[in-house]
This record gives sequence, structure tokens and C-alpha cells, in this order.
Amino acid sequence: MSVVMYVKPDCPYCQKAREHFNANGISFIEYDAQTDKARRKEMLEITGGDLTVPAIVENGVWKGSGWGDPPRG
Repeated sequence: MSVVMYVKPDCPYCQKAREHFNANGISFIEYDAQTDKARRKEMLEITGGDLTVPAIVENGVWKGSGWGDPPRG
């Protein structure tokens, strides 16, 4: 499984997502959607304009944004 996570520095919900993936042995690639304008544009194209982080993409498919129940970010 390929997981990409678009995040913002110091985002507590992004940290919870990292902890979840790490605890479950799921490797992921992380992109800074706050300071990297190209990655932010990429994220917005994937999410249909949703700025909420973390934005999770699995195998090229956007799974959702935010973390928790209900998702927050």
C-alpha cells in the first residue's frame, strides 16, 4: 500500500496520524502542504479544494482529510 500524507508543521492531528501509521507498521510519505506551495496546489487538486490536514491519499486515491472521530484538522 502506498500512503501519502499532506500535513502542516505542528499540526496535532497530523501527529496523531503519524503515530497511527507508525504503530501499525504502515510506511508513508509526508509532504508539507503549508510551506511548499507546489505540494499545497497538488493537495488542493486531489481534495477538491479542501485545506484540511492531514489529507490522506492511499494508492493514489484521496481517502479523506482530518484525523479522529469525527475527523478534525
